[in-house]
Order: sequence, then C-alpha cells, then structure tokens
Amino acid sequence: MERIEVQHKSSRLALHSKSFTIFMAGSFVTRIGDWLDLVVLNWAVLQFTNSPLHLGLMNACRLAPTFFFSVPAGILADRYDRRKLLISIQIGTILLTFCLGYLAGAKPPFWLFAMVVAVRSSLAAMDTPIRNALLPSLVSERSIASAIAINTSVINLSRMIGPAIAGALLPVIGIAHLFYMNAVATFGVLFSLCAIRYSPIPNRNQKKGEKATLREAAGFIKSHPVVQSLLLLAIVPMVFGFPYTTLMPLFSRDLLQLGPEGFGMLLTISSIGAIVGTTWLSFGKEVKRPGKWLIGSIMAFGLSLLLFIGIQNVPIAGVAMFFVGLSSQIYRTMSRITLQLQVPDGMRGRILSIALMDRGFIPLGAIMIGAIAAQAGALLAGIVMGLGCIVTTFLIAVSRRQIWKM
Repeated sequence: MERIEVQHKSSRLALHSKSFTIFMAGSFVTRIGDWLDLVVLNWAVLQFTNSPLHLGLMNACRLAPTFFFSVPAGILADRYDRRKLLISIQIGTILLTFCLGYLAGAKPPFWLFAMVVAVRSSLAAMDTPIRNALLPSLVSERSIASAIAINTSVINLSRMIGPAIAGALLPVIGIAHLFYMNAVATFGVLFSLCAIRYSPIPNRNQKKGEKATLREAAGFIKSHPVVQSLLLLAIVPMVFGFPYTTLMPLFSRDLLQLGPEGFGMLLTISSIGAIVGTTWLSFGKEVKRPGKWLIGSIMAFGLSLLLFIGIQNVPIAGVAMFFVGLSSQIYRTMSRITLQLQVPDGMRGRILSIALMDRGFIPLGAIMIGAIAAQAGALLAGIVMGLGCIVTTFLIAVSRRQIWKM
C-alpha cells in the first residue's frame, strides 16, 4: 500500500511538472505578443498623431479595462474551470488581433482603432487574474513561491524578446503584418492550454453549492491589514513608474534622438535587469523582512528613472534602464509572492483580481505624465515620474507602519 501511495505521489508530481512546463511555454508566447503589441501600438500612434496625449489615451484604452473586468474574471476563476476560461479568452483574442491587423492596414480614424484595442484589452484584463489563479494548482505547495518567480522571469524574458522583435521588424514588414503574426502565434497558446492537466486545490472554507462572492473577498481584505498595505503600496509604481513603458517612444525620440530600434533596445535592457532580479527570487530562498525590500525596491525604481531622465546619454540611459527593470520587478515579484502566500486557493482568483487592478492605474499615470510632457516637455515629465515614486512611497511607509513588520 505504501509503495502504491509513493508511486501515485510521484506520478502526480511528474504530471504537475509537465503541465507547469507547458503552461509556462504558453505564457511565454502570450507575453511576447503583449510586448510586441505595446511597441507596435505606441510607435504607430506617435507616428500617425505625433501627440503625447494621444499616446496616453491609446494606452488608457489598452489598460483601463483592468478596472472593469479584472474582478469579474477573479469571481469566474473561483467558480468555474480556470483552464476552460483561458481557452475561451484566447479564441476571442485571436479574432480581435486579426481585426487589428486589418484596421492597421486600412488606417481608420483613431477612435475606431482605439475601440478595438479596448475590446481586446478587456479579454487581456480577464486573462491575467485567471492565469495567475491557475498557476499554484500546477505545482506543489512548497514550490508556489518559486513558480511565481519563474512565471515573472518568463514575463520579463518576453519583455526582452518582444520589443526587440518589434523594433527589428517594424521597418521591414510594417504594423499590420506584425498584428497578423501575433494572431497566428496565439494559436500556440491555445494548444498549450488544451494540453495541460491539473488537480484544483479544494476550498475547505467554502460549503458545497455556495458561490464565490466579492463580499467574501472584501471581508478577507478588511480583516488582514498586511493585505491592505500590499494593495495600497502597489498603486504607487503603477501611477508614477510603469508609465515609462508607454512613454518610452517619446523619451527615446525627444531626449536621446533614437528611433524604433533604439527604444526597443532600451526596453530590452530593462527586461534583462528584470530577469536578473526574478531569477534570483526564483531560487526559492526566503527573503527576510520583505516589507523593507518592497519599500526599498520602489525607491530604487524612482532613482533609476531619475538617472535615465536626468543624464541624456545613451550608454548611461542603458545602465539606468537595467536598474529600472531590476528594481521594478524585484518589487513586483515579491509583492505577488507575499500576497499569494497569504491567500487561500478558493479565494485566490478574487483577491488576485483586485490586486491586478493596480495595472489599471498605468493609463491614468500615462495620461497625467503625457499631459505634462505635452505642456512642459519630456524632461519634466520624467522627473515627475521618478520623484512621484520616491515621495509617495515614503508617505505610505510612514502612515502604514505594518509594512515594515512584514
């Protein structure tokens, strides 16, 4: 009997390992497509409109749906089969990406293109919380932290490859064909989801037949001050820091006199820094006093942005972007690990969907920073980004002292 139990446990671990690998491969393709889209969309808007404000508006259409669809996706993730939900999302994404390719060739009015981007982004907003909620079911409990860090490393590796591909291919094959290429690649993501197998973790706190509700998640957050602090702190880099990816075409062109290849190169360098940070975290070593690391990494993020903006020199800009990627992703990954380890699986979809709403603050920040750039120039806009990260984080750290005790 003992031998049979050991064999069963071994086969289950092997199944988890295989499914996790397949899932990561699909996620890798998904994220490459996301970052390729980012470069193509931003460069197209800047070329067609020559407007920093339109650049911010397009990215608002791309990211604002997070506010409206992230939480409903989290509720669905806790009620239904997460794999089947992701399959449905990929089918819709493929169709809409083909539509964007057609529109890019037809050069429609800005509002029409932005509307299709917003609809497709609604599916992307649902994909992320469901994908993150599914991840812990593919590994053993003791491997969750490493799996989250590996997942983030895959995302950052795609950040390095996606912009590089876009920067190299934009001058050669054009915007429309890059959308078509991305749509075809998404079929690989669809096949990977069909291939994985997993065993959902039972929710011992939920009664049979009882539906997962948002009120239950809100009550959990209310009773856990540490979770509240993590969610609040996460907003700061989204508003002031991460809009750098949106406005990078503007900074590259106006401050460094670089074209699409140059701004793709800078995003690639930031991705290398991000990979270094998440690779270190993926080793699974316990980080003592994560609260101090979270605060320190956001501060370092702001300082790196100030270095990038303040010294308008291409080699120094490259070094600064390395530390931008390193500090921002150490924060991002540690924040997700800390949150996941404090949330039960049956509530994971809802809590993560609320946490992932922080991405919706990126377009708000992009519009604000884009408006500053339009009125006062790219240099002042970049300074606001760096100082905003530092000052706001300091104020939250002083008012929410439980962060230091984590």
